[in-house]
Amino acid sequence: QVDASEATKTATRSKYDECQKSSTVDAVQQDPNLAVASEEEREQALRDYKVTIEYKHLKSHAPGGVYLIPSMTDLRHFYGIIFVRRGPYTNGIFKFQLRLPQRYNDVNMWPQITFSSKVYNPYVDAKTGVLDIRSAYPSWDPSRHYLVTVLTHLKKIFYSKNFADAKANPEARELGMKDPEKYRKRVDECVRDSQRQVFANEPGSTVKFTEEQVSHRVLRDLLKHHIRHENQVTKQAVLAQIDKARKV
Repeated sequence: QVDASEATKTATRSKYDECQKSSTVDAVQQDPNLAVASEEEREQALRDYKVTIEYKHLKSHAPGGVYLIPSMTDLRHFYGIIFVRRGPYTNGIFKFQLRLPQRYNDVNMWPQITFSSKVYNPYVDAKTGVLDIRSAYPSWDPSRHYLVTVLTHLKKIFYSKNFADAKANPEARELGMKDPEKYRKRVDECVRDSQRQVFANEPGSTVKFTEEQVSHRVLRDLLKHHIRHENQVTKQAVLAQIDKARKV
């Protein structure tokens, strides 16, 4: 009886599977878009997964001084900031947004970087703040180009001394090549402006700055006192000092 029961269940499942397959075939025949939509959904899910992998890769490979944080509402929208540590833009603090097209990770689906800080640079459109990426990468190959690629390009424009290939801001390019001293004054002006605007946070931005408060100074002093060597820097040690600072 047990064997007969199991055989009956197996036959029933097999019949159910056949019916399901038959129903699916009939549905696709009536509306071929169903099969296409399903395939597109799988491809989009794969693109989404690749974005998360690329972002995880940045944890250990992002260019120095460049930080990128996802928005709270969109997988393909990031807020970023670059701290320039040397060169003509030294001490500049420039904020930007990075957006990825829906089909990013397909061929020639370039990322877009738009500076919210004013940036006087031959590679940045003076009106829109958009960084020229296509001059450096006329074709975008997802097997060779990643988020770290475009962030490296972003950092490079603040150190570049040759603007011959720059197209975004012809006026800045010509000034940089013909009158370096005047160009440097414009750069200095934009650096000072970036510092003045550092506490002006964009609505919805995940990169926010607040002016120093007493608790911040206390935390800094606590960290200096209790964490004196790199090997002492642990998540638990930092959180313990943050907890002490909160009580001030």
